[in-house]
Amino acid sequence: MLRLSFLVCVALPVLLWSAYLFGVAEDQYHSELAFSIRSEEIASAAAGILGAITQVSGGVANDAEIVNEYISSRAIVEEVDAEVDLAGIYRKPAFDPVFSLGGDSRIEDLTDFWNRVVHVSYENRSGIINIRTVAFTPEDARRINEAILSSSNALVNRLSEQARQDAIRYAAIDLDEAEANLRQQRQQLADFRAQYHIVDPEADVAGQLGVLTALQSELAQALVERDMLLTYVSEDDQRVVQATRRIDAITARIAEERTNLGIGGEGVNIADVVGEYEGLRTDLEFAAAAYTQALTNLALARAEGRRQARYLAVHIPPTLAQESLYPQRWLLIGLAGAFLAMAWGIAMIVYYNIRDSR
Repeated sequence: MLRLSFLVCVALPVLLWSAYLFGVAEDQYHSELAFSIRSEEIASAAAGILGAITQVSGGVANDAEIVNEYISSRAIVEEVDAEVDLAGIYRKPAFDPVFSLGGDSRIEDLTDFWNRVVHVSYENRSGIINIRTVAFTPEDARRINEAILSSSNALVNRLSEQARQDAIRYAAIDLDEAEANLRQQRQQLADFRAQYHIVDPEADVAGQLGVLTALQSELAQALVERDMLLTYVSEDDQRVVQATRRIDAITARIAEERTNLGIGGEGVNIADVVGEYEGLRTDLEFAAAAYTQALTNLALARAEGRRQARYLAVHIPPTLAQESLYPQRWLLIGLAGAFLAMAWGIAMIVYYNIRDSR
């Protein structure tokens, strides 16, 4: 009983599977392909300090990961099928239902079959994508890999073009915003000058302070002259009276000049006016620097747009196989035998446990 069940459940299926692999299954050939995505780094030295402060980096998916996902997608299956007729290539065997494509296959079935015959591996550290494609002739396998390479290169070019357009568009938006801000700061400075009827408060205050300093010096000299007169004449002397009048006039002028430092009339503090002017001037200088930087960034974006920032670097071009390595018949027979033997052993254990428990 045990021997018969083993022969029926394990030996016979493995024998039939071996007969199919060696007698029916067609030889398959593989083609290797390896490439990576390279991108030129944009020099940031011209961006300056302001660019380093205002730069915002956005996370983007790695180009190689995008291409890796693309190679396993329905989109590339449709593109490659239109170029090399995948259905015709994988229906070549007259009778091989296990390893060939079925007769009535939709795009979904073709995509599933594609992922069986096109093996993609991605090395995270180096960014290299390795592709091994299997077909029933060496030429077909290489043709499919060449089509994969062409479609991947077209995708990289589209990604690069989109990145260039986005960079120019965002740089143009930044320039418009910087220009609008610069116009606004200039208008605010013009409104300030119209309000206080002064072009440069700092220069005006410096001039008034110069006048005040000269008056104070003249007042000090007049006081000394009067004191000298009082050493040998009385206070009723005409010369002392004139000196006192001169001192009073200078003192009144100094008081008036100090009042005039409150630019614009009463209730206006000179410190507040000068502080407001300095703030407006600083904002204008910053806006002008930001506008210059935005203009530079737009020029850099347009310059980068004239050259290819991303490109596909081929490390191993599509190869042409010299001998068939697939299907791996002995490996498939061994796996089938091991699986059937394990299933048979589990079934026997369950069977004898149930029988002994009765």
